[in-house]
Amino acid sequence: MRAVARGDDQPSAPRPGALETLLDRVSRGDQDAFDGVYTAVAGSVLGLVRRVLRDPAQSEEVAQEVLIEVWRSAARFDPRQGSAMAWIMTVAHRRAVDRVRSAQASTAREHKAAARDHRPAFDEVSEQVERRLEREQVRRCLEQLTALQRESVTLAYYRGYTYRETADLLDTALGTVKTRLRDGLIRLRDCLGVTS
Repeated sequence: MRAVARGDDQPSAPRPGALETLLDRVSRGDQDAFDGVYTAVAGSVLGLVRRVLRDPAQSEEVAQEVLIEVWRSAARFDPRQGSAMAWIMTVAHRRAVDRVRSAQASTAREHKAAARDHRPAFDEVSEQVERRLEREQVRRCLEQLTALQRESVTLAYYRGYTYRETADLLDTALGTVKTRLRDGLIRLRDCLGVTS
């Protein structure tokens, strides 16, 4: 495919209906007809795309993509929907806007990645101190439970026993263990200041 004509050497507009006839022939694979379409619209396509993108190199690239799309999808043109030039310019405008959106999305991704890279490093020491303080607080709160509540909570939640296994280990009825656990957990919640 040849380079898109620059806006300065834009040919005169084709006579009414000529572009539609050429597009119909292009839809059947007529390369000579495509040359006619190309000559008639390349300058206008480039001009529109350049107004949207403002970057000359990208504009030429997108204009080429538009003209390739016209070649490939000429059969989709419906003269009842509007003129051939309007259809081609719509294709050009959409393609240019897609390029702008793609560039914006890429920039946004780069900014997000850069922001992630500039986040403060993980402070392992302060994390360890926080975990230690939390453990100490839990330990103090466990000490405030009755011996039966503390044993039930320790077996069920820290050692992973089921309620039934906890009841068997403590040689206590299942209902009593459940009550101890419930009461113990309520007291722990209140001691730790956890709101439900």
